[in-house]
Amino acid sequence: MPICYSECMKGILVIIFFLLSTVLLSGGAVCLASPLPDEVSRILARLSQGDEETLVRLPARPPLSREEAVLAFYRLRDGEPAWVGNLGLRAGGHELIEFLRGVGDLGLCSDHYHLAAIEPLLDLSGDSLRHGVLFDPGYFALLELMLTDAFFGLAADLAGESPESGREISTRDLLRLLNRSLAKGDLTATLLGLQPDRHQFADLLVELQRLRRLSALGGWPAIPAGPTLRPGMRDDRVPLVRQRLLLDGDLDPGGDWDSLLYDPETVLALKSFQRRHGIADDGVIGPITLTELNRPVEERIRQVEINLVRWRNENRDYRERYVQVNIAAYRLDVIELGETVMSMPVVVGTPYRKTPSFSASMRYIEFAPFWYVPPTILREDKLPVIRRDPGWLKRHHYEIVRWGRPTELVDPMRINWRRIRPENFPGLLRQRPGPWNPLGRVKFMFPNRYSVYLHDTDSPNLFARLDRTYSSGCIRIERPLDLALYLLRAAGWDCDRIIEAMERSEPLRVDLPEPVQVHIVYWTAWADAGGRMHYRNDIYQRDADLELAWQRRLADETEGWQLAKAGAPGQNRSLSQ
Repeated sequence: MPICYSECMKGILVIIFFLLSTVLLSGGAVCLASPLPDEVSRILARLSQGDEETLVRLPARPPLSREEAVLAFYRLRDGEPAWVGNLGLRAGGHELIEFLRGVGDLGLCSDHYHLAAIEPLLDLSGDSLRHGVLFDPGYFALLELMLTDAFFGLAADLAGESPESGREISTRDLLRLLNRSLAKGDLTATLLGLQPDRHQFADLLVELQRLRRLSALGGWPAIPAGPTLRPGMRDDRVPLVRQRLLLDGDLDPGGDWDSLLYDPETVLALKSFQRRHGIADDGVIGPITLTELNRPVEERIRQVEINLVRWRNENRDYRERYVQVNIAAYRLDVIELGETVMSMPVVVGTPYRKTPSFSASMRYIEFAPFWYVPPTILREDKLPVIRRDPGWLKRHHYEIVRWGRPTELVDPMRINWRRIRPENFPGLLRQRPGPWNPLGRVKFMFPNRYSVYLHDTDSPNLFARLDRTYSSGCIRIERPLDLALYLLRAAGWDCDRIIEAMERSEPLRVDLPEPVQVHIVYWTAWADAGGRMHYRNDIYQRDADLELAWQRRLADETEGWQLAKAGAPGQNRSLSQ
């Protein structure tokens, strides 16, 4: 079979490309080629020592995110390649590239790790082998740099390095990790081993792969808008509803799928879907439920990916027993040995006064607490009222105590309130214990820099609402008596004793028999103990903030690569600069 013209020209171009590159990288003189690793080693050694002439001749490359670590890696090896052998890429190099191609299943983006720049170099390398021409060692040196940088970037991302977590992977740790991985030949296992070893994280990975398969098949069907669909009604949309519920596992296979009757089996499946999405489980398909049913599968994929990143960024100590509050789910759970032993709804901060995510150690309970009015609430809410009517303080059980002297009260009727501003307020404003107190009858203290704690409430009606963002940052719990009894039972407390303490007129501090970890989390996607996925709205826009940060990172990397490809030789400096 005759060789086509385009193939001939391609072979000629590869030969010319190789000869020209050899001339450039040898300073203008054509010489007999040395073994490939030696050629690559000389280039890497010069680059790692900051040789300007070699840097200028290096082909355009994306910016290296871990340049300091990359240079240190090759300096310590005297330029010896890690990924390149006599016949091109070694097995470790191919393994890393295959790992990069599959990072989407881990919720990561391969474009963050130079894959878009590595693939064309692999194609050129393959072309050179097919035409019997040695591939330019300068481009293999470029592959070395990008693969090493990709490994370091992957290691940092998989281990959860981020400003949010406060975790930073040092250059020394990255070098140790890569050297150990190369020596053992367990690159994939090493990288995967950096991820959280928690079943909740593994459940998210399983869900991500399920959703990606669904997306590849076209996702789930869109259900048209129409009248509110109630149990027992007939509607042309019912078969689409069944199909949607079947894809999410809420409805078991079987049944009369063509029936237009909104039957009890489908209603039960819809209620399951509603519970998993934080909607009132009334079995009615109104605007809110329809919106959740019609969210594109790609939106759920991104939601899972963001929560995978959030899990990696966590720096928490999950012990045998802990209290967990999921802000986005408005829920508190007490966990013992991996099992939920107590659960209750909570009220969290408003979007204006958000409850932060953090971990701390609960050390004591305070019964019949004073409520010390925070500065923001004093300035914005209380002081304007007091200026108009100082008698309001006594009628609503408030008192002012002098700074540093909590037993000395200030008489509000002796103050010229027209001259009082937040900055010269004459003391601390607090509300006495009682049913009127917004802290209720008890608060659970885990000292932290946010001054956030769990407490009872004087507005229990709020727990019946689906949207429970009403506090000023602290967390109101529905069943404080049950939680107090659980925490103090080992110290000999019973229900009657706790109720007596809650009804006191003065505060009482009780230390816990042993501290209990409290984790305040923000999960908008998670799996329950049965492996069923739950999704919640991004009430504080923290998912959006995290996604925006990743988009900015990708945009910066893409811009750097475009500049490198378009720039003059040597424009992509910074190695050793």
